[in-house]
Amino acid sequence: MTRETPHGSRSVLGLVFFALVGLGGGVVLEASFPESTPDWIVTGVPVLALLAVAIYVVTVYLPQRRLEKELERYRVDYTRQCGALRVALEQLRRGDLVAAREQEKHLSDDFRHSMRLAVRAMEGLIGEIQKDSIEVAKASLAVHRTASELASGSSQQAAAVVEITATMEEVAKTAAHIATRASRQAELAVHSEEAGEAGAEAVARALDGMESTRGKMDAIAARAEALGRRSREIYGVLELINEIAQETHILSLNASIEATAAGEYGERFAVVADEVRRLAERSRESVDSVRALLDDFSGSLRDMVAATDEGRDAASGVLEQARSAAQAIDALRGALSETAQASQEISLATSEQRSASDQVVTALREISSVVQRTAEGLQELSATADQLDDLGLAIQLLTQSFRLHSPRSLKHLFLGWSQRIAGFASHGEATRGFLEQLIQECPYVEFTYLVDTEGIMVAFVANRQMIGGKELPPGVGIGKLFSERPWFKGVMRDDVAVVTPPYQSMVTGEDCFTVAVGVQNEAGRVEGVLGVDINVGSWANI
Repeated sequence: MTRETPHGSRSVLGLVFFALVGLGGGVVLEASFPESTPDWIVTGVPVLALLAVAIYVVTVYLPQRRLEKELERYRVDYTRQCGALRVALEQLRRGDLVAAREQEKHLSDDFRHSMRLAVRAMEGLIGEIQKDSIEVAKASLAVHRTASELASGSSQQAAAVVEITATMEEVAKTAAHIATRASRQAELAVHSEEAGEAGAEAVARALDGMESTRGKMDAIAARAEALGRRSREIYGVLELINEIAQETHILSLNASIEATAAGEYGERFAVVADEVRRLAERSRESVDSVRALLDDFSGSLRDMVAATDEGRDAASGVLEQARSAAQAIDALRGALSETAQASQEISLATSEQRSASDQVVTALREISSVVQRTAEGLQELSATADQLDDLGLAIQLLTQSFRLHSPRSLKHLFLGWSQRIAGFASHGEATRGFLEQLIQECPYVEFTYLVDTEGIMVAFVANRQMIGGKELPPGVGIGKLFSERPWFKGVMRDDVAVVTPPYQSMVTGEDCFTVAVGVQNEAGRVEGVLGVDINVGSWANI
């Protein structure tokens, strides 16, 4: 009302001033010319003044009053819209786009439309940034996992390449040794081929000698047969001599008997008979001796014939063996020739293999170097993926400082849960039921709790699927004091939702961040603080 009075008084003062000027002009005119002024002038001047005042009122005063009233309405509307804009901008400064949009009803249509578009554009931009940061985190996680797998595979591959390189070096050394041995084998094969030819010639000469020996053995066997026949003839002569000696002995006995019967006339004849008898006996003894010698000769001859037969058989066997040896030597010569050729080919092949092995070893060393550089690149890629994950988390935390109409907006989500808990903050069991439901619907939460206005914990629930069988530390429990925590101070001081930077969790020992929102009663006063700890390793599942 302090600004309405000057505008109205100015319009009224203008009207009074204009009327006084008109009436004053008429009075001054009548006073200046009292006698000579015509009546119509004296009468017309006030009329004209009133007419001018009426014209002023119609053309100036009344439109100005309407303008002043419309201006006052605009001023009041402007003041209201400025207040709404101030509140909306303050909410935007706090990052509460939801509360900022609630001020649209206090704005004009143009401002309301512009505010709606601006808030919607900010919500869309922040929502896209949240979505993209999560996608970046998932991509960085996939890159990190893939890089780890590739790094592990490259390490195994590097070890395998080292083993293969060592094996190929051994193969190259073996190939060189084989090449040397193959070259020597080729030389030995050539010498063996020459020795085989000499052996074939020697065997051929041996065959000829064996043939000649066999012929001589046959001749000896024939002569032995002839001697056998002659010995049998000698046996016949000896039998005849023996018979003669027998008859002579008988005759000498008869002569001795007759000489004895003749007396002294037969003594000489007896002497002759004795001599004849002795001669017969000596002849018989000689026949026996000759027969014994002939028996020995016949035995020796038989032994010689048997030995000759055996020698001839042996010579035949040796001849057959020599012929087989000749054939084997011919086959050996062919094999030695093929062996010499094969040895030369093996020597050439092993030389080529040695060269190829050297090339393979060189290639494997280059591959080992490439694998090593790949492993180093994968380690850098893994580090880059970690940096991307950290960057995605930083962007996510930056976007989570805003409250949006979005299921990914943690402030908006947990403010909804704080409204559901409101009225039950003093009932620990009822609050615990809400917190358990929160854990079930938000599996990325590792720990959630409610503290009163003094910072004393009144209820909490831990995500057992995330923390496993770990025992909660002594500093976490009903009745524990959290009044010195930054998130508690921020909520109680500014009555705004708070998102903290990452820190080490007391529950799991891993990195986490906290989203804290105030729990208000029906009167709008804060009666507690809802805290939600989100594990950094699972934030991408928001």
